[in-house]
Amino acid sequence: MKIRACVRNTPSRHLVEVATDGATRELAIPAKSAARGSGTNGGELLMLALATCYCNDLFREAARLDIALDEVEVAASADFPGVGLAAENIRYSARISSSATKEQVEALLATTDQVAEIHNTVRAGTPVTLEGWP
Repeated sequence: MKIRACVRNTPSRHLVEVATDGATRELAIPAKSAARGSGTNGGELLMLALATCYCNDLFREAARLDIALDEVEVAASADFPGVGLAAENIRYSARISSSATKEQVEALLATTDQVAEIHNTVRAGTPVTLEGWP
């Protein structure tokens, strides 16, 4: 699966697109109101990526384990200590409403934590390489 994101900012437009295996979708993220660039920062999007990944993976793993989920809420946070410094204290939590037992829900949370791809990417410290424009 190939995933891509693109941000284009001009004086008159701010465009955000994401794509998975060539299926492209536009996201409604506004430009900054007082300057050039995106009105949503990368740290916010990184936390959204963590929360989204875990939420989606909870549903995937629950289906695999035949656990019904009524509602899922995931929150992620991090501290960014300064310009050019990596995030610290990355944490996330999830709240699930389900008819499953407490033990089943706890097992689902733990299993999903082990297989969440974005979490495992951040944990692995995967290299990020600047390339020429494709």
